[in-house]
Amino acid sequence: MVVRCGRELAGACSAMRSLGKDRAALTGSVSSQLATENNCKVKQRYHHPSETLNQLEVPEHIHSPSLEMLLRRLRAMEAQQDDKFASILDVVGKFGTFQRRLVALTFIPNILLAFFMFADIFMFTAQKPYCNTSWILAIDPNLSEAEQLNLTLPREPNGSFQTCLMYLPVAWDLDSIIQFGLNYTVSCQDGWIYPETKKRSLVNEFDLVCGKESNMEGVQTMFLAGLLIGSLIFGFVSDKLGRYPTILMSLLGLIIFGFGAAFVNTFHQYLFFRFVVSQALVCYAISSVCLATEWLVGQHRAHAIILEHCFFSMGVMFLTGLAYILPHWRLLFLVGGAPVFPLISYIWMLPESPRWLMLKGKLGAAKRVLCYAASVNEKTIPLSLLDKLQLPGKKVTKASVLDFYNNRHLRKVTLVMGCVWFTVGYSYFTMSLKLKDFGVNINLTQVVPGLMEVPARLCCIFLLELMGRKWSLILTLFQGSLMCLLILILPPGEMEGEQMGGSLVPHPRFRWAEHYLAIELKSMMVLMIVLGEFSLAASASVFFIYTAELLPTVLRATGLGLVSLAWAAGAISSLVVIQQKLTFLPIFLCCISAFLALFLCSLLPETQDQPLSDTLEHYSLQMRNVAEELFTKEVVVDDGTDEVTKNTILNSMIQKSDMDILSNVSLQDASLQGRGEETDPLNN
Repeated sequence: MVVRCGRELAGACSAMRSLGKDRAALTGSVSSQLATENNCKVKQRYHHPSETLNQLEVPEHIHSPSLEMLLRRLRAMEAQQDDKFASILDVVGKFGTFQRRLVALTFIPNILLAFFMFADIFMFTAQKPYCNTSWILAIDPNLSEAEQLNLTLPREPNGSFQTCLMYLPVAWDLDSIIQFGLNYTVSCQDGWIYPETKKRSLVNEFDLVCGKESNMEGVQTMFLAGLLIGSLIFGFVSDKLGRYPTILMSLLGLIIFGFGAAFVNTFHQYLFFRFVVSQALVCYAISSVCLATEWLVGQHRAHAIILEHCFFSMGVMFLTGLAYILPHWRLLFLVGGAPVFPLISYIWMLPESPRWLMLKGKLGAAKRVLCYAASVNEKTIPLSLLDKLQLPGKKVTKASVLDFYNNRHLRKVTLVMGCVWFTVGYSYFTMSLKLKDFGVNINLTQVVPGLMEVPARLCCIFLLELMGRKWSLILTLFQGSLMCLLILILPPGEMEGEQMGGSLVPHPRFRWAEHYLAIELKSMMVLMIVLGEFSLAASASVFFIYTAELLPTVLRATGLGLVSLAWAAGAISSLVVIQQKLTFLPIFLCCISAFLALFLCSLLPETQDQPLSDTLEHYSLQMRNVAEELFTKEVVVDDGTDEVTKNTILNSMIQKSDMDILSNVSLQDASLQGRGEETDPLNN
């Protein structure tokens, strides 16, 4: 009897140990399977998420639709927790002294970016030239300027002097010239004078008048061409050399070709300097966004990029104020570009991206820069957590531009965001050019949009928190396209009246009303354009945040360069289309491209609260997980916390497991009892 009781007790203990092991194994199975699924590329073996899900040894009744949705949600949670850098940055400090200093370092460069980008607007102020006829002063040096112009320049039918013609010089005395006058006209031979001009600009510096006005458009084209080439080249360079050296390279370009533009001697030299400085601008814009994206997490990342763009808008107002005060274009470059010299200190102050360092196999440098950031924030990183930092797949990650064609998800994101950025660039430049057609003061055309862009970008903070990246971009693009549509529908503000003799003559009775209506319509059009620029400025900030999060670290700068290429292409297209005779064509195309971009945005996944992708393998897996999570949210109501969801899944699976194990214990106990009765010697 004692032997029999001992056997039963041993069987029960064994069953309980088995129950505990099975429970732990089942609980760990979910986490281990999910971790295996998220890290399958690290082991150089890929399984589709549905295949891994089916491999979980769970009872059949667990595979109900609601629990399948919960399992997908849990997988997304585990994928987010698997971001080792996010875990380390939590220990370093999400937004400590180090991160605040990093964001502050972007303030001055962004002000200078706006200064050098829009400086050309004030370089070509309207000038009224007259031919230089100083030859007559050799005859009588006591002539006043009015007398000189009256004797040597022909007049227009309205009585004003002609600007591009002069009388042919003659070897007469002054009395003969006054008595008989000059009759033969020629084009200006000795340059031009600008007696009514108070400021020195490129126009009167290099005589860009009388057939040379196209050089002004050439400067814009050359600048945008530099943006095109810089976007293509320096995005790739940033991914190859790193964020830190690329930013230093761009700052060096601002010093040499931005500040140095004040010392050019010819107009062609000025064109070359503007061509190179535009490449430095886009180089810094791409690299700084990548650096902020890879150092900051969550909402701090979005806030930092938005704050950078706010200082960019302040740079526009800084430029406008200097241009209004300073009388010479060279002095404008000297004073406005002087703050670029303190940026030399960034050699010692700017950190490299630890994510980029790790992907390039520089684990030691990545750990050192993380430890330095922790020391600045007065934190300590546990060695156990720091040791988890390792190369994906135990080797240096390699990628190329061809991956934008070979990788389906990357190709989709690049094409869609390229279309969106083309639309923003085209629409913004078109509205800016249309604003000039209404004769608004050049200073107001820069100050008013600059003032409105700051609150527009700050509003993005609340939009991103409430709606996420995707719908914030769609909303701001919709607002911009709506303004374009209103501009297209509203008349241009011309006075209407009776058509008489081929000319438009207002009716005398309604002349005052039509004049008032024309002024009101003109004001309405200007308001619509400013509001459109307001919306597009907000969409530009959301776009940079969204695109940087969509792209993997290994190709993030290259991808931003490619979509910036689309922005430059859109800006060049606006310059070409705006010159067409059909006045409605630019705005019409602006609306069509905007609505197309709205449709394409709906195809992209949401990235808010999602971990950053580092490699192409992790990127493809995460895109599929995000797509499944979006499908999950449509079926399962999100009314609980992540921990509740996880416990629901585990408890449902463990409950069935307990029932099965207890059933097996009962069968095992009955079997033991049967064998015991047959073999117990005390019963015999």
